[in-house]
Amino acid sequence: MTWLAAFAALSVALTGAPSTYADAAFNAPLENGLRAFYQSDFPNARADFEAALTVAPDNTLAIAFLNATAAQTPGDLDTLIASEENQLPGKPHDYALQVRLGFSYLFAEATEGNRDAEAREAFDAALAIEPNAGGAHVGLGILDVNDRSPNRAKVEFLAALAGDPTDVLARENLALIYQVDLKDPQRALSYAIEIPNVVPNYADIDFHIASMLDDLHQWPAAIDYATRGLELDVSHVGEAGQHGYTLLARIYTEEKRPDDARRVLRASISSGVDVQYAQTLLAKLPHE
Repeated sequence: MTWLAAFAALSVALTGAPSTYADAAFNAPLENGLRAFYQSDFPNARADFEAALTVAPDNTLAIAFLNATAAQTPGDLDTLIASEENQLPGKPHDYALQVRLGFSYLFAEATEGNRDAEAREAFDAALAIEPNAGGAHVGLGILDVNDRSPNRAKVEFLAALAGDPTDVLARENLALIYQVDLKDPQRALSYAIEIPNVVPNYADIDFHIASMLDDLHQWPAAIDYATRGLELDVSHVGEAGQHGYTLLARIYTEEKRPDDARRVLRASISSGVDVQYAQTLLAKLPHE
């Protein structure tokens, strides 16, 4: 059995489950938004994520990217938070609005300082409205990750997946807990491996899968995923573009391919990403 067949057998089927991602009215603007985001075309990315959210108002991946996009332009995230806060008095029982506001508070740290307490309050309010809906559980899980409480976070992400097994953000974060905190990259990969089939333009998940495959010494496959992440994240705005070169360099070093390691490290330095780490790795390679 190949590594891909083995992990496909382990994974909870993502592509076969009823899914918002199968709805072209949602998926088309989401994919367009991801493409625009990784090209640093933030105005069009934001419009696309807003369009996706008109179809699935509580989709956590679209909400997170809407906030990540707003955070790239000074003042946009503050305006988004103010708009959501202003809507709340007229919609106190709007579950999706509470979830969106909670995520906006999560992203506010970059501009306003820590607002995690307000985020938790919004997610708790959302659960009081819809106890079985997953979006608030994902938000609470991210807060628990931020608080360095992976076991509590795992419970929240599993609760989200119990309601919606296709929640990409829940699967991704649960995979990272298994990889980083529980030191189980095989189980981590079982949650993440199908995500690119559902969200092909999500560069950062390719980066994370590459890292999991590296942990499992599946280096040729790891190279493929890391390379794809870099190809998608053309403006180096996400994790794939920021850290993909140095991940590839470590993999090439493990494969005894120093020339390839040098090539990607020099690309990292010339692109202005992960420069200090790239220089450190480059200095450790044998002389040409």
